[in-house]
Amino acid sequence: MNESPTQDAPTQEATGSTNEAAGEPNASPTGPSAPSGLEAPAAEALAAEPPIAPDVPRLERPAGTANAIPETILGPRPSPMFLAVVSITSLVADVVTKLWAEKRLEGYPGYVNVLDDHLMFVLAKNKGGAWGLLQGQSENVRRPFFLLVSVAAIAFIVTLYRRLQPRQHALKWGLPLVLGGALGNVFDRIRYGFVIDFIDYRSEWIRTMNELIAKRTPGHIVTDHWPTFNVADIAICVGVGLMAIDMLTARRGKKELAADVPLEPEAPPAEAPVAEAAPGEAATATEEASAPIDASAEPTKSEG
Repeated sequence: MNESPTQDAPTQEATGSTNEAAGEPNASPTGPSAPSGLEAPAAEALAAEPPIAPDVPRLERPAGTANAIPETILGPRPSPMFLAVVSITSLVADVVTKLWAEKRLEGYPGYVNVLDDHLMFVLAKNKGGAWGLLQGQSENVRRPFFLLVSVAAIAFIVTLYRRLQPRQHALKWGLPLVLGGALGNVFDRIRYGFVIDFIDYRSEWIRTMNELIAKRTPGHIVTDHWPTFNVADIAICVGVGLMAIDMLTARRGKKELAADVPLEPEAPPAEAPVAEAAPGEAATATEEASAPIDASAEPTKSEG
């Protein structure tokens, strides 16, 4: 006679309770449960990773730090829009100030005194590079050379900016400033064949610096006058300074960043297998070890 389903239910419940009492939890149909305290994506990533060694599980990672550390913790990467805005702003500032210098300083008296004996605006047309580099060369040599150098610098800046990490804040500002300044001077060379400079600065610390250089470089001219420059040169100098700051801070930040990475546990050393003795041999060894020692017994003398 077949038993009804209602009679099987108590038997199944009793079997389940017996397994729990014996320390055998019911197996989950989906495999081992995810570690507690982890979010679902992190738990799935941890479960997908194989163990380091047999019976050696991996360490649990904090929630939200398993993947994509630069995007979630350090912030987003610098955007191309930021590069365009900062570089165009510095370019516009350079172009506008040069247009003002051309109109205001072209005629008499040809200068504007800003700070007595230190700072003044005077129009200068620089056919060479920084500190008059290639000033005496012909136009057929100067223009192709400076245009080629400028184009190479612009390509390098754009390529480097695309590889920036979120923590490189100084370089994030430095590269757009250098790019805007380089574009400003390139436009002058394309339009005029020279660069318009109008900021003239003098100071005693410049004379002191030139005196130190003259001691090591014979023939160096000692003067308190800094070479005339423009807004593009200021942007380039500030940008290069920020690039140097980024290089110094990046070296110190590598050790700190490496210390935050969780280390995986090392696999325990393999234990040598223990040889099992036969039951008879084990009993004999136990009897010999537990046998009392007779102190009155004389040692046997070997027959000689």
